[in-house]
Amino acid sequence: MTYIVNDKCIKCKLMDCVEVCPVDCFYEGENMLVIKPDECIDCGVCEPECPTDAIKADTEDDSTKWIELNEKYSNLWPNITKKRPDDVPQDEAKWRGVNDKLKYLSEKPGKGD
Repeated sequence: MTYIVNDKCIKCKLMDCVEVCPVDCFYEGENMLVIKPDECIDCGVCEPECPTDAIKADTEDDSTKWIELNEKYSNLWPNITKKRPDDVPQDEAKWRGVNDKLKYLSEKPGKGD
């Protein structure tokens, strides 16, 4: 089992999860974070840290597409190990309740560390 990040992270990208990850398995895109499934140790400390409920176990329904998305982008985007409060989107609060945000995913990499 591993944890994945779903579309609730898109345009929110709060990065609280990054701070608690003991194995640094988060990768940063322009407007979303992902978890590298092969690096995740299934400790679960990141899940309760996410205020948007974007982190889920891969055993939940509909997780296959999120596993694939996390795998793909964790191989393309830079690793991130520290929260950068200045990089949290200014309008993230308005995006928290929006459903089906996959259409807003930017494939561009983030800054990383």
